[in-house]
Amino acid sequence: MDTLNIKGIRVYGYTGYFEAEQVLGQWFEVDLTLWLDLSKAGQSDELSDTLNYGDAVAIVQNIVKHQKFKMIERLAEAIADEILGTGKTTQVKVSLTKCQAPIPDFDGEVTLEIIRSR
Repeated sequence: MDTLNIKGIRVYGYTGYFEAEQVLGQWFEVDLTLWLDLSKAGQSDELSDTLNYGDAVAIVQNIVKHQKFKMIERLAEAIADEILGTGKTTQVKVSLTKCQAPIPDFDGEVTLEIIRSR
């Protein structure tokens, strides 16, 4: 199976356990790995024979911007469900980074990865 990698989808959203996170929002970064058969598109040179990665980016942007969840685990699941729902990919890995997690004396990032199949 072939893979398509989309990296660095940076979006401002309102997911977070604390009320301030859901009101003020914060930056998230999403990387996707999509498993699909690219052989047909490789032969035909037609966009309709593959998953349009612009559509995948738009799905991520829409979910992160417009849906609120308490947990980043739920946000990642929503992204995976929507990408798999396109019917163009058999498996997806969502790497979701909370760029500034509200943890005292912590200046790093928190990233989770999930892999889902249909």
